Amino acid sequence: MALIRDLAVQGAQMLLVILLAPLVSGVVRTLKARLLRRQGPSVFQPYRDLLRLIRKDAVLAEDASWLFRTAPYLIFAATWVAAALVPTFATGLMFSWSADLIAIVALLGSARFFLALAGLDVGTSFGGIGSSREMMIAALAEPVMIVIVFALALLAGSTQLSTIAAYMLSPLVGLRVTLGMAFVSLLMVGIAETARIPVDNPATHLELTMVHEAMVLEYSGRHLAVIELASALKLLLYLSLIACLFVPWGLAPAGAGPLAYLIGAAAYLAKLLVGCAALALFETMVAKMRLFRVPTFLGAALMLGFLGTLLLFVSRGF
Repeated sequence: MALIRDLAVQGAQMLLVILLAPLVSGVVRTLKARLLRRQGPSVFQPYRDLLRLIRKDAVLAEDASWLFRTAPYLIFAATWVAAALVPTFATGLMFSWSADLIAIVALLGSARFFLALAGLDVGTSFGGIGSSREMMIAALAEPVMIVIVFALALLAGSTQLSTIAAYMLSPLVGLRVTLGMAFVSLLMVGIAETARIPVDNPATHLELTMVHEAMVLEYSGRHLAVIELASALKLLLYLSLIACLFVPWGLAPAGAGPLAYLIGAAAYLAKLLVGCAALALFETMVAKMRLFRVPTFLGAALMLGFLGTLLLFVSRGF
């Protein structure tokens, strides 16, 4: 009976992230439109867009190889697994032993690798530009993620997400400058990795500015639907990761009852709403930066992570 319950809770989390991902994107779009004094689309418009794309036939270029056809499914699978590993409404789930920060970074890196290969596969100029820019951002963002993982692992004694969440809820954590710097670094990396303003603009198709859209420009139909869903899952993943690591309140402990799971789900939805509102407000107030300023932006995130780790070592010396 306990095994069935654990399987049901784990399956509910996997289903929850894939169902909420388009809604998160829709809420951000709607809030941005309202902040600009426009009516904007419905929050459910991403669901309609995905259904419309699924009904269409996929048009493939003559030079497209098997990699171009299979890459969307590999990208989606890696992103979905990474998003499902992050504790959303409960900790200590059946697959929580594999919910490791290093594993999540590796899964996201694998998805990025296949996306860049797909952009290069057809041989178009847009795909090559987007892939080169994506790899430039990745080369700067991944070291920041490793530094953040290192700092959190030194504090909590583990890279396992449930363990870190439990440590953040304990009275041992206190008020630490290291956590503040790691939080800001993770925010900056999340903005870059999810192709949001000011690093990228998900609503543009201008040659001089687009990064993510340049790599998927040749996709259509069900292939494009799968990639768009993976992109929405990635945004949800970073919001969930921030909520799990730095705002873990409301998470149901292992073996909790149905009421604790309901409270955890309600708290998770509230965190997502706050995160969507903060993202929409930030993107409305900030303009997109030039591409050559992105290394400076991510370099600042790396320095914050290094300083936070250094301060952690210094504070332990006293």
